[in-house]
Amino acid sequence: MNKITKRSFYSFLALYLISSFIFLSLAAYWFFSSQVSMEMSNNFYKMNHIADTVSAKIIHAHMHKEQYKLEHFSYAHVALFDKQKKLLAGNTIQKVDFSKDFYRKNGVFTLVTKRAAGHLGIEYIVVQSSKCINNVTKIKNKIAYAVIITAVLIITIALFLSYIFLKPLKDKMHEIEEFVKDTTHELNTPITALMMSTSRLKSHEKCQEKILQNISISTKQLHDIYASLSYLSFDNKSEKAVTTAFERVVQEDISYFQELLDKKNITLTTNLQKSTLEIAPTKAKMLINNLLSNAIKYSPPYSTIFIHTTQEYFMIQDNGIGIEPKKIKHIFKRFVRANSYAGGFGVGLSIVDAIVKEYGYRLEITSQKNAGTKITIYFKRS
Repeated sequence: MNKITKRSFYSFLALYLISSFIFLSLAAYWFFSSQVSMEMSNNFYKMNHIADTVSAKIIHAHMHKEQYKLEHFSYAHVALFDKQKKLLAGNTIQKVDFSKDFYRKNGVFTLVTKRAAGHLGIEYIVVQSSKCINNVTKIKNKIAYAVIITAVLIITIALFLSYIFLKPLKDKMHEIEEFVKDTTHELNTPITALMMSTSRLKSHEKCQEKILQNISISTKQLHDIYASLSYLSFDNKSEKAVTTAFERVVQEDISYFQELLDKKNITLTTNLQKSTLEIAPTKAKMLINNLLSNAIKYSPPYSTIFIHTTQEYFMIQDNGIGIEPKKIKHIFKRFVRANSYAGGFGVGLSIVDAIVKEYGYRLEITSQKNAGTKITIYFKRS
């Protein structure tokens, strides 16, 4: 990943993790508080129930003049005291504060009640338990383990989502990087040719026709690159369609590329019938420019290119390197090239496809590797 992608990845990851951990912390705190409150209530209920059970049995024993023996409770320690607060039976965990009915000290809850009402000389029933604090500690540990496991899952999910979220950005950044490299390469070729031709002009008293041809071709290549980049970068939908003699646009473009055709010794065979369209002139020119430029670029020297225009369609066919069948459906995507035979940066056919769709035309392409490509644009939907 490059710096921008890495920064986006870490920013998204940090934002996702921070928000998730805040939510997780709040949820854990709320759950812990509710569990502690529930445990406290349950503890108070159990201690009161033990006190009620003991007092009921004391009163029953006194009323029926039976001997009473304090039973053992697993949940709490129970002790019986007389009026002088002297221990009569049972045991306690810590010293009892008889001035309070219910309190907690050092993790031990103490319930002091007079429910025995003096029966059998018992004035106070004291119930003490540390089970509640132990249970709260267990709850705390369980929640901590759950939070840790959840945090690990959140981090895993965050990494996975970050990768999925940033994959389109990563792919697009890769396309842009390749586009910049290809554009730099494409610009370098005509600029170098211009510089070399200029140097040669300076060393000759008279202009050589070949040097002038190189300058002209290089200048046109730079202009075509500029036109393509301008189309991709600016809003071109504002240009209004006008009645255009499409066959004249084709003829003008053929003249525009004549030097390049001559340089590669490519023969151009045409059948230009009258073709009147409602289209923006600039877009009509770009439509032909990109198709004819590709045909010349991917055709070997001494080959032939065929162009045919009618009121119904425009057809261009070459005997070039062709396109593999599996790559045909991808060649109209921006920055995609079918091969690296003659450079380019993969926007020409993308522009053609955009213009065709804008005006509701229909494009058909047939190609065979090493046998050439035929592209037909139908001006009316069938």
